Amino acid sequence: MNETRRDRDAEGRARNARPRDGLGRPLPYGAPGVERQPEGVVRTPAETLVEAQRLLDAGMPFHAHEVFEDAWKSGPEDERELWRGLAQLAVGLTHSARGNTAGGARLLRRGAGALAPFAGSGPYGIEVAGLSDWARELAARVESGPTVDAAAEAPRLRG
Repeated sequence: MNETRRDRDAEGRARNARPRDGLGRPLPYGAPGVERQPEGVVRTPAETLVEAQRLLDAGMPFHAHEVFEDAWKSGPEDERELWRGLAQLAVGLTHSARGNTAGGARLLRRGAGALAPFAGSGPYGIEVAGLSDWARELAARVESGPTVDAAAEAPRLRG
């Protein structure tokens, strides 16, 4: 890849082709990285939750965020805030693991707030109340403590 020009995908859209690590940080061209999540994949809610949980458990919350983002963009309008909130939790964990404590805490709280309307229904077996509690507790911890280990802090999406 020519490093002086902007990377483009097959359709000509700007897309960074640099490899990424497990937390989504760009690595130098040619460095080994983790496999990227394909974009625009339409999954069932169950498939979304299984894939996102696998990535969270592997310490790759940035990649889990991309799975949630696909659900948010392709799902029904009345569920968009649910998937967006889950994506924000994953990005909050990403930032927290990268050492961006202020951004991580802010996104964790924002995600918990986005999930609040779904607390009573627990759609698709998602443990909404438990996730919200986890996010608020982690936000408080990262603001006053060291960088967290993403895999060790991975939440359980379903009860």
